[in-house]
Amino acid sequence: MAAPTADALAAIEARLQRVLDPYRDRLELATIYGNPALRRAGARAHDWFAFVKPQAKHVGFYLLPIHTDEALRASIPPSLRKRLTGRSAFTFTAIDEPVLAELDALVARAFDRYVRPGADG
Repeated sequence: MAAPTADALAAIEARLQRVLDPYRDRLELATIYGNPALRRAGARAHDWFAFVKPQAKHVGFYLLPIHTDEALRASIPPSLRKRLTGRSAFTFTAIDEPVLAELDALVARAFDRYVRPGADG
């Protein structure tokens, strides 16, 4: 299978950024490893929530709460779990709306856990 074109990767990145749009006004923008990331106001460097990172052959979607919350990680649907390539990273080489709907739902659950009082961080 051929690598996605630059235009396809840009479209994937834009679609993944839209997953984070509902949280932009409730979180602050910071950087982690040089990448723009969303996090709680005043959070420490490694207490980020999520970010999108374009790569040469895919686009990564990083969601820290799935690394720190075992129940949340266990709730990842199988079709989305296939894209999990690290402790908090999903890779996308195409836009797959059913899988992105699962990602939307996972991010919403992750956000609730991330901002609740007493959440780990």
